[in-house]
Amino acid sequence: MTGTELYEILRNGENSGVEFKRDDVYPDSLAKEIAALANLEGGRILLGVEDDGSVSGLTRTAKDAEAWVMNVCRDHLQSPLIPYWETLPYGTIQQIGVISIPADCPDKPYKAKRGSAWVSFLRVGSTSREATRDEEARLYQSSGLVRYDLRPVPGTTLQHLDRDLLENYFYTILQQDCPPIEDDDAWTRLLLNIDILVADRGRVISTIGGLLLFGENPTRYLPQSGITATAYPGQDKEYATVDEDLIRGPLVSSRSRRGRITEPGVIDRAVDFAARNMGTTAWLEKGRQRRKKGYALEAVREAIVNAVAHRDYTIAVTDIELSLYSDRLEVISPGRLPNSVTVEKMKQGYRAARNELLKEILRDYGYVEHRGMGVRNRIIAGMREHNGTEPDLIEEESRFIVRLWKEKREK
Repeated sequence: MTGTELYEILRNGENSGVEFKRDDVYPDSLAKEIAALANLEGGRILLGVEDDGSVSGLTRTAKDAEAWVMNVCRDHLQSPLIPYWETLPYGTIQQIGVISIPADCPDKPYKAKRGSAWVSFLRVGSTSREATRDEEARLYQSSGLVRYDLRPVPGTTLQHLDRDLLENYFYTILQQDCPPIEDDDAWTRLLLNIDILVADRGRVISTIGGLLLFGENPTRYLPQSGITATAYPGQDKEYATVDEDLIRGPLVSSRSRRGRITEPGVIDRAVDFAARNMGTTAWLEKGRQRRKKGYALEAVREAIVNAVAHRDYTIAVTDIELSLYSDRLEVISPGRLPNSVTVEKMKQGYRAARNELLKEILRDYGYVEHRGMGVRNRIIAGMREHNGTEPDLIEEESRFIVRLWKEKREK
């Protein structure tokens, strides 16, 4: 960090990535701030700075301060973390210690010692607070320590899965044998082996992934499992709509041997909604009028598939949103990007799934691109070829947005 950067940080004050601390702070208090920043997107703690941004400076030598910080990170954090430490001069005699926590800390959730307990903390604005149970579950999931789509859904059994759809999956999609439709024991053994069912304290229960893919009524147990689709007449959300649909049911479609959809699932129903509401663009070419759909259909499909495959299903009672406006189409997926994925990595074809079971079975159906290049090849390249526009890929605090444009915009 340069002196100019230091003065700029001091002038702007604390925020979601910056914390000020005196250097006589209690170890547990410092560990709390380090854990909270590591559980978000990293950041800096300026040691020797008051809450109001005034500089009190280090009261110990830089070497002693560094050793103390490293001891705190080793003894008061789970998992231990080694931050980057540097000392910067301030004025003529004072020094400030800077603790830098990287953005992609791999062992989330980081817990700080509080008395005899270990507690997960999160950074919210300029403060750090204890994570809720759901927030802590998302931290475990983001580090790949927990497969959320393999968790059991209490109250469900084999009977809550659509046996005809499962039979269609094995016979038609995988082209392999499966048990007779009425043989519960054989179906149970088969589905336990592929994580559609899970044994839990003597009972056989559907997993979250199994219910999302093949459930007869997934939203009864997983209210967040659908897509809210809305078409608006203008460029903003309005009470008046052109078309709307609450799309519910299993994610996948039933198909004939030739691949024709016989009973559409959530993904194909959402694509159909977009197709009938996206309109067309028209132009003259050598005196003849030409028309094409408002968006590349493969780009729309890829955005929808990515949303259902990679959304954070720990965020309850929040649908995926599919919204069409007069100038754009948006797919909004609850939750941040998974497992250290960034927008730039997505553009290059980086692959990291939040829900492995969903991804693998959607790949069997052909929804998911085998090489993991769907964003680059279908969304970005597809829209460039279709109308020369650049899609927007936007990560916000609790959601991810794919925005497709109907026409080029003036810069």
